[in-house]
Amino acid sequence: MYSLCSMEGPDQAAGDDGAGAGEGAGGRKIIHIDMDAFYASVEQRDDPTLKGKPVAVGGTRERGVVAAASYEARTYGVRSAMASALARRMCPDLIFVRPRFDVYREVSRQIHGIFAEFTDLIEPLSLDEAYLDVTDNHQGIGTATEVARQIRARIKAETGLTASAGVSYNKFIAKLASDHNKPDGLCVVRPDQGPAFIARLPVGRFHGVGPVTATRMEKLGIHTGADLRRCSREFLAQQFGKSGDYFYLAARAVDHRPVRPDRVRKSIGSENTFFHDLFSHEDLTAALLESSENVARHAARTGKAGRTVSIKLRYSDFRTLTRARTLPAPVSDVDSIQQVALALLAPLEPVEQGIRLLGVTLSSLGEGEEELTVTAEQLALAFE
Repeated sequence: MYSLCSMEGPDQAAGDDGAGAGEGAGGRKIIHIDMDAFYASVEQRDDPTLKGKPVAVGGTRERGVVAAASYEARTYGVRSAMASALARRMCPDLIFVRPRFDVYREVSRQIHGIFAEFTDLIEPLSLDEAYLDVTDNHQGIGTATEVARQIRARIKAETGLTASAGVSYNKFIAKLASDHNKPDGLCVVRPDQGPAFIARLPVGRFHGVGPVTATRMEKLGIHTGADLRRCSREFLAQQFGKSGDYFYLAARAVDHRPVRPDRVRKSIGSENTFFHDLFSHEDLTAALLESSENVARHAARTGKAGRTVSIKLRYSDFRTLTRARTLPAPVSDVDSIQQVALALLAPLEPVEQGIRLLGVTLSSLGEGEEELTVTAEQLALAFE
């Protein structure tokens, strides 16, 4: 039995969920589908002895990384992109399963085949996540809520897996909604509900707000979407640079981005603009490590690994410096990404001018089971 988001009332489930007040008046109907603990759930489905047990998909070697964790494992604090050694310490009974990306890709193709029966406007974000624009769906179904229900039912019947869905009038809110009632949840946010839905969310839930940015916002008295909405566009631009405009629109539940079927991810990056310029090696290292963790988390989620790690620094006078290193083997684990990023940062010291932005990017992306871990010997080749 799936759980239903509290934003959806009895009348809404059968009514118009794609048009109304605000931005949604144009009638867009967007669904964000997110499979529940996808890799781990596939393993539990295929091996009944794993059901109900804490499972981690990933490498077990010293430099291994958790690509996915079952909900049982998550209760112990185990998360994707976490070092396997740390995950085992947090959960001694954790069962490690080697990833089978060929199987995950096949199941993903099966799921996307279901999507295609309803719409051609599908924007895949990873093997287990996608946006769908069902405004003019193939089945002629009047509400996106019903489309989401049918898709989730088909996924469960044909794959034995559960999916959570967020339904709304733009991508930003649909993605937030899909996470609102996981696992196996359905959350619908109508246009007239969008601003209130955003207002009560902690800013840390917003896509693009990492721990560093969340801490900066907290210091500015910005704790919720409502707090963010009270800030002017100029103030947010001053504090957060180009991200300020995004935060300004997000706080108002506005997102005009279309669903893009041709979207192909070429890199995975994370960067932060700082409230105060950073000068010390300690502060820069902390920021770099956090960005590396964000990149590793996204890499694990998407089943990607990359051969090139790069860092970007922007000084107080707006000069921008980038450095990159291409490795002999793809990496995706946080330790490897951090090691390369730190090595790229080291020659740039001492910092005579303040740093106002720092970012880490993983590119030259590929996919496959063999790319989840890299040996210390392979990594060392990049530094010879």
